[in-house]
Amino acid sequence: MTDLSRASGRQGSLAEVFLVSLKLGLVSFGGPIAHLGTFHNEYVILKKWLDEKSYTDLVGLCQFLPGPASSQLGIAIGTIRAGVWGGIVAWFGFTAPSAVALVVFALLLRRFDFADASWIHGLKIVAVAVVAQAIFLLWKKLIRSVSQIGIAIGVAIALSFWNSSFAQITLIFAAGVFGYFLFKSRSDAEVFSFPIGISRRFAIICLCLFFGLLALLPAMRLFSSDTRLWMADSFFRSGALVFGGGHVVLPLLEKELVPVGLISEQDFLVGYGAAQAVPGPLFTFASYLGAVIDGIPGAILATFFIFLPAYVSIIGILPFWNSVRTERRVQGILTGVNCAVVGILIAAFYRPLWTDSIRSFGDFCLASVLVALLVFFKLPSWIAVIVGSLGSVLIRYLPL
Repeated sequence: MTDLSRASGRQGSLAEVFLVSLKLGLVSFGGPIAHLGTFHNEYVILKKWLDEKSYTDLVGLCQFLPGPASSQLGIAIGTIRAGVWGGIVAWFGFTAPSAVALVVFALLLRRFDFADASWIHGLKIVAVAVVAQAIFLLWKKLIRSVSQIGIAIGVAIALSFWNSSFAQITLIFAAGVFGYFLFKSRSDAEVFSFPIGISRRFAIICLCLFFGLLALLPAMRLFSSDTRLWMADSFFRSGALVFGGGHVVLPLLEKELVPVGLISEQDFLVGYGAAQAVPGPLFTFASYLGAVIDGIPGAILATFFIFLPAYVSIIGILPFWNSVRTERRVQGILTGVNCAVVGILIAAFYRPLWTDSIRSFGDFCLASVLVALLVFFKLPSWIAVIVGSLGSVLIRYLPL
């Protein structure tokens, strides 16, 4: 058994944890997979806070849970290193740089009228290419059988007829039920210990908070027209139901915010494109959305509630993980949910991304170039942002 507390030989200070996570928040480009590589270099190779086996096991846990895997990994490592507050400052350090950058962008968008600028339209085309890349990578990683193909395509087709936030939640649940019965793969993974100093009582409180808010906020929303309560419910529920990576938050949030008029389709897609240009977790897209809807207070509220499920779920499950992770039925449920995630992304790729962003043959050509840069040349997303913005300006002057 591996003891994480022995990896470094000592506990760290909150300042130490914060500074390391802030550094990662400033340099971690490329999405969650790239983040995991950056984390490994910093926490395992350079700082030696964890050993290889412990790090790999923590990555497996974070992939299992809903929410942003890289943020949850940082929270877990910060908690192991410096206790409960260590997890909180690790999250804050990693999240703050991209959240601040996107809030500034949102406030500029509200202040200056450049919503119809060509480079803004280019950001929407970037969003098309990024989601196409996410579908390609997730399909390769998650879809391995005819049954899994059937669930993914079935969810995509169902959402083309019944596309709402309730439909997405229902289909995720249904896919989990199918997975419970269809996918019973045996797990022979070795079990490692997680001596992180969190009591099971505190963990249970976190899990109760997760499921309690998931049920309570929608009920409160039914009896209130307060915009901030609606925002709290929408962002918490989206953060709690995201499996398969941060890109899945796009269709969930779009169905929560756009139909009720909290944000326009154009501003929503522009912000998603801009989120590709900053380091850190993609979930800080919520910071942009909150700022567009309600300024600085809205940004703080949106950021807090979309990340809250990630925090309470990782802290709540860690003490119980060793007994849960090898349960075949649990793994089957997760397999079904992951197939549904791919289907949700396919549906979102067509509407609203494709239908709202690809308006001409020139847009199609630019999107194709961006997909090639991301998928085949494996260039970072911030380069796609630059190419997409400049390319969209150039297209205006070409006979396409």
